[in-house]
Amino acid sequence: MHHFFATAAKGTEGALRDELRALRLPRVRADRGGVHFEGRLEDGMRACLWSRIAMRILLQLGELEARGTQGFYDAIRSFPWEDHLSLRRTFAIRATVRDSELTHSHFVALKAKDAIVDRLREKLGGRPDVDADRPDVSVVIHLAKDVAQLSLDLAGAPLHMRGWRVEAKEAPLRETLAAAMLALGRYDPALPFLDPMCGSGTLAIEAAQIARKIAPGRGRHFGFMRWPAFGDEESKAFRALQEDAKAVALPKAPAPILARDRFADPLEVTERNLHRAGVTGSVELEQRDTRDLGSLPPRCQIFVNPPYGERLGGKRLQLEGLYRGFGQAYAPLEPEHRLVVLSGSPYFERAFGARVRARHRLFNGPLEVDLLSYGPMPA
Repeated sequence: MHHFFATAAKGTEGALRDELRALRLPRVRADRGGVHFEGRLEDGMRACLWSRIAMRILLQLGELEARGTQGFYDAIRSFPWEDHLSLRRTFAIRATVRDSELTHSHFVALKAKDAIVDRLREKLGGRPDVDADRPDVSVVIHLAKDVAQLSLDLAGAPLHMRGWRVEAKEAPLRETLAAAMLALGRYDPALPFLDPMCGSGTLAIEAAQIARKIAPGRGRHFGFMRWPAFGDEESKAFRALQEDAKAVALPKAPAPILARDRFADPLEVTERNLHRAGVTGSVELEQRDTRDLGSLPPRCQIFVNPPYGERLGGKRLQLEGLYRGFGQAYAPLEPEHRLVVLSGSPYFERAFGARVRARHRLFNGPLEVDLLSYGPMPA
């Protein structure tokens, strides 16, 4: 039985807990910064393939007491790394530090690398290469006070990297946060969906993949596939997970999904991203002013991540004018249509004008944001 930790953006731990429980993973428990679960390696692979909200899935190896520089080196060197690494596979170390005598994560990573290399040279007669960009095995070390927590990153590259993004004209909304926004906003695939400020299309693509039951990890390669311990049995188990995922995918979304933007360039980016994500026929694109929300399907769910100031140069009057116009467009629609907004601007709520029905505090990277729900709430 392995112990896993799925990391999550601050504020999304509850949504991730519910998602992993829906995947029927054993012993799911939310914690600060993520969610614990247990199970076989196959359960970790299932989480990589299906989790839309997790940022990383870590296989926890253990905890070691590590006091001071020499104590840390000795503790890392004492661990049986030969069970997880080999001379034919590259590795890299990602370190984080909290409330420790050793305060610099880069120094901690370098000392850990020295200890691991010295251990493998002693046990295996040589040393593996380090590849910081695309390692076969990604080692994660979190040093908290005098305890070093050791893990392996199953996915390798972060899970928000779905493999479909071509480019974005501005800083994009991460796919994992978009998925959390849809979960916390209680997106219902059976009802129509609209993003009126779609940017590069992240929300619409996530909604379409949810509606069509497309696994977010479909088609991408994961780090565990290059682990020395990933043999024929593990490969067979993962192929079975992939086949199961392919079998449950739907050919089309059960309700219309609309993506609009007032600018042509973002829509062109969205179109290319839709193609790469395999959901081109599930999302309708339209160039339209944000303040024009007319002609919506009945009971449409509106999800939007409005600009915080970047696209308009951060000018307060322009931002407030955009928010106010959007609020005036939504006001007559509120009795029938629900709206969920990811707001990172202190000007949004007052300028928008409507009464907030529900609120969640989240983080978009280092930026504190609010997930605001307006209009009729789902039962």
